[in-house]
Amino acid sequence: VEKDDTDKIWAALADPDKHVVVQTAPSIRATLGECFGMPIGTNVEGKMVAALRRLGFDKIFDTDFAADLTIVEEANELVERIKNGGTLPMITSCSPGWVKFCEYYYPDMLAHLSTCKSPQQMAGAVIKTYYADKMGIDPKDIVSVSVMPCTAKKFEIGREDQSAAGVPDVDIAITTRELSRM
Repeated sequence: VEKDDTDKIWAALADPDKHVVVQTAPSIRATLGECFGMPIGTNVEGKMVAALRRLGFDKIFDTDFAADLTIVEEANELVERIKNGGTLPMITSCSPGWVKFCEYYYPDMLAHLSTCKSPQQMAGAVIKTYYADKMGIDPKDIVSVSVMPCTAKKFEIGREDQSAAGVPDVDIAITTRELSRM
């Protein structure tokens, strides 16, 4: 069972000085309905977005865009490695569970991991840099929330190298079940 972090979100949503945004992984729209008795795989994207708005989030993002950014960056990194004799094969770094496994059990393989952030972290970085700049919001005043299918995403947000704007890319990560309880 995941550690419930919904109290942190409720506190952020209640703080008028915070701009609270949420990003959802693609699988959430296909699994959230199960928590409410719907058939497995029911797409509840519209209902989910409406619920997130009613909960009080200032902006709702889909992590799909960041997944595309990650793919493009990984492709660029692979081309660079091939052109310049870099370490091959290159292995994706999208899963924090996989990265931690590699760090712990196979540290000799770390050079094979892509240096790209996961889609969750890439979205958080874009929110705290590009979006913050375009909206005229100090990144310190943005609370970036992610809804992810994997509890390892909770671990990932606390890693030291995940702060593009000098603040955490993602402040709070929750699972489908946590969102359903909210």
